Amino acid sequence: MRYKKMISFRTLRLPNVGVIGLLAKDVAKSSPACQNVARRSFNLTFNAAREFTAPASVDKPKSKTNMTNKSIFSGLEDMLFYTITEGAEKIPVSNFIAAVKNTGLLTSDPRLRDCMEKIREAIRESAGEVMMDRELFRKCAGGNIVLLSLAFRRKFIIPEFEAFVGIINHIYHTSKLQHDGHVTKYIPHLTKFSPDLWGVSLCTVDGQRHSMGDTKVPFCLQSCVKPLEYAIAVHEHGTEKVHHYVGKEPSGFKFNKLSLDEDDKPHNPMVNAGAIVISSLIKPGVNKAEKFDYVMEFVKKMTGREYVGFSNATFQSEKETGDRNYAIGYYLKEKKCFPDGADMIDALDFYFQLCSIEVTCESGSVMAATLANGGICPITGERVLSTEAVRNTLSLMHSCGMYDYSGQFAFHVGLPAKSGVSGAVLLVVPNVMGIMCWSPPVDKIGNSVRGIHFCQELVSLFNFHNYDNLRHFLKKQDPRRQSGDDM
Repeated sequence: MRYKKMISFRTLRLPNVGVIGLLAKDVAKSSPACQNVARRSFNLTFNAAREFTAPASVDKPKSKTNMTNKSIFSGLEDMLFYTITEGAEKIPVSNFIAAVKNTGLLTSDPRLRDCMEKIREAIRESAGEVMMDRELFRKCAGGNIVLLSLAFRRKFIIPEFEAFVGIINHIYHTSKLQHDGHVTKYIPHLTKFSPDLWGVSLCTVDGQRHSMGDTKVPFCLQSCVKPLEYAIAVHEHGTEKVHHYVGKEPSGFKFNKLSLDEDDKPHNPMVNAGAIVISSLIKPGVNKAEKFDYVMEFVKKMTGREYVGFSNATFQSEKETGDRNYAIGYYLKEKKCFPDGADMIDALDFYFQLCSIEVTCESGSVMAATLANGGICPITGERVLSTEAVRNTLSLMHSCGMYDYSGQFAFHVGLPAKSGVSGAVLLVVPNVMGIMCWSPPVDKIGNSVRGIHFCQELVSLFNFHNYDNLRHFLKKQDPRRQSGDDM
C-alpha cells in the first residue's frame, strides 16, 4: 500500500505578515458561523495586515490606527474561535486542548506556555467543568493568534498531521518486529539496556510533535554527538579553520580505525579520529569543566531546553575500556594532528564526556529538527547554530554519518543521518522535520537494526529521499514517463 499521495507537505514557508489577511479571507468563506461577523467587522486586505503595529501604551492617547488594529485582532480571534468550535458559542476546555494536540502541538510547547497557564488558572478557579467561550478564548489565545491560526488552518509543514501520525505508527510497529542485532558489549554500561526497548520521536520545523514507544528513557548519544560537536566547532571558528585539521571524505574504514588521509589528517569529523581532533578545537585554552558546560548549553538550546543529561557510568566505562581510542589519540599526536597547545589526553577525556551526554527520543527529535530548520530551534525560535555550520554538518552526515553503511544509506534513504552504538539514529529531513530513533540492538557495523528499518520504510512511503523530486521533475518534462519505474 502506498501512502505518498495521502499527505501533503507545505514546502513554502508562510510569512506571518500574510497570516492575518488570509485568515480573515479563508474563514469568512468556509465557516458559516463566522460569515456575519466577518462581513460586519473584518473586511481586511493584505496591506492592512502588513501595516499592523503593536498597541500603544495605556498612558498614550488611543489613535485611530491603534483602534483599528485592536478591532482587527479581536475579530480574528472570534473567527478562529468559531472555526475551532464549528460555530458553537462554547466548548469544554478539554475539547480545545484535544484540538490543539490534533494539529501536532504539545501543551508543553514553550510557545503556548502563557496560553496553557491561563487555562490552568481558569480550571483552578472553576468548581466544575470549564467551558471555553469567546472571552476565555481571547484571554488564553490572544498572545498566540498567529501560531494557532497556522495550526488550525492547516498551514504547518504537515497539514494532515493525524493521517501522517497513523502512518508513522504503522512503520513503528513493523520495525518493532525486527529482532536481529545485539546490544553493544564493548562499553560495559551499555549492556544493561534491554534489547526490547524501542522508541521513535519526531519534531517538525513548525514544532509539531509525535512519539511512540520508549521515548522518555534517557540514553547516551555516543557517536550521535559527533555532528553536534563539529557543528559547534564550525559555528565558533568557521569552515576553513576546522577543515585545516580534519578532512571531508568518507574513510572507507571502520569508524575506530587508526587511519589518516594522504595529508595526515583524520578523514572526516564522523570517525573517532576526526571527532577527537574536533574536541580539541572547541574552546581551546579553557578548562575542561567550562568546555563541557559550553557544549551542554548548546545541546540544551538545540533541544529547546528539554531533557539533556550526563551518564557518569558510561563516561567511566569509556575511559576504562577505550584502549583503541587512546591508541588513536597517540597516533594523532605522533602525526601532529592537534592544534598547537592542545593536550591529547584532555581532548580524549573531553571526547569521552561528550559521548556520554544523554538525551531521550523526545528531546533528541527537537535537536534533529533544529538541524532540519537551519539552526533555529522550532519550539523556541532561538537561533542556535549558523547556517554555515548546519549546511556543513548535514553534508557530512549524508556522506559519512552511518559508519560503513553510509554509502548504502545515502543510496536507499538519501537523507542526512548519524548513528551511535547506543542504538540511536538521528535522522534529518531538511526543511521538514527531525527524527530520533532508539533501540539498543545494533548490527555488526554498529547501526540500530530497528532504526535502519524505520528510516528505510519512511522513505519508501514518502518522497523524502533527496532526489525524489528529481524523478517528478523529469516526469513533468517528459510526458512519456508514466511512473517512477520507467526511469
